[in-house]
Amino acid sequence: MTSTTETGTVPATRTETGEPRRPRKPRSGPLLSLAAWVIGLLFFLPVVWMVLTSFHSEADAATNPPAVFAPLTIEGYREFFTGGASPWPPLLNSLTASIVSTILVLLLSIPAAYALSIKPVKKWTDVLFFFLSTKMLPVVAGLLPLYLFAQSTGLLDNIWLLILFYTSMNLPIAVWMMRSFLIEVPVEMLEAASVDGAGLARTLRSVVAPVVMPGIAATSLICFIFSWNELLFARVLTATVAETAPVFLTSFVTSQGLFLAQLCAAAFVVSLPVLVAGFAAQDKLVQGLSLGSVK
Repeated sequence: MTSTTETGTVPATRTETGEPRRPRKPRSGPLLSLAAWVIGLLFFLPVVWMVLTSFHSEADAATNPPAVFAPLTIEGYREFFTGGASPWPPLLNSLTASIVSTILVLLLSIPAAYALSIKPVKKWTDVLFFFLSTKMLPVVAGLLPLYLFAQSTGLLDNIWLLILFYTSMNLPIAVWMMRSFLIEVPVEMLEAASVDGAGLARTLRSVVAPVVMPGIAATSLICFIFSWNELLFARVLTATVAETAPVFLTSFVTSQGLFLAQLCAAAFVVSLPVLVAGFAAQDKLVQGLSLGSVK
């Protein structure tokens, strides 16, 4: 005798009383949960250590091993905001470059992904490979040409150069992600919009955008994080006017030594915009990353 389960047809066994024996549930569930918690804690512990160190004095932060239970103080945050150079211009530069470049990426990637998924152009696979090939170049290899271009055009230490670079840096990723989301849009909805006389702009705004809103949120958040965290090009292409927050963090490593407590306080403050954005959009982010080819 056989019995049918969710996984298929398996031989049925009976207990001593003659009743069919129920299939055993897999025992890997608790182990997988435990492994997920352990991995999560491994990633989270350095952040906890950074936040805890930011509330210590420089003497306690420099001890080896770290003085975890040392007295707490806000001296590191006070020095970050009031001592030395002001952190507000770099924070504003990072916020401006990240937000503006993310908006430009969405404005360019959504129509491009629409053309590569819902209304495929000729040789669309070659187009996708071209977008992907731009990410194969080592970052350092493009540093000198971009620096010479900025120097010849007078764009060194200019926030608009970083905006253009961050847009081009995130555009291939955004096109691939948005294409995977747009593939999930039912064709019947687009046909109904076409029958009602909706043009391309209205179709994108009224039909496609509400369906792929989780994907748009996930794409915009990832592009924002990549732009906010970029250091190498910002370190080389900026000096004082367009200095970003990650570049500002390197100023805490001086010839006099490493101000660890101040650095941890600054790193926590600089991380707050990304943490707040990720927390606010976590539902949309989970929905978006569970669609298409980025499952």
